[in-house]
Amino acid sequence: MKELGEINAQEGQGFQFPGEFEITAMGNASADLKARVPKILEGIGLHVLHETVRHKHSREGNFLSVTVSFRCDTREQYDAAHAALRADADIRFTL
Repeated sequence: MKELGEINAQEGQGFQFPGEFEITAMGNASADLKARVPKILEGIGLHVLHETVRHKHSREGNFLSVTVSFRCDTREQYDAAHAALRADADIRFTL
């Protein structure tokens, strides 16, 4: 087995920073997540690609998933995006 330091990412595999990434937040449909998700990401200093924002309601309409692309320079910024979204009381989880 290779040690972690011996593993090299090959093009097209794994996360490459800096880069553009996509995140999906799922939560309460009544919480205006279409507007809140991009604002939360911008609030932590990320560059949100607003033209990529899309959403989908759950079958019964109680929940909403919002997907958006953003640019970040480091893995720490990427992890901070997930943490900031999960900290919102109306967001159940992120992908």
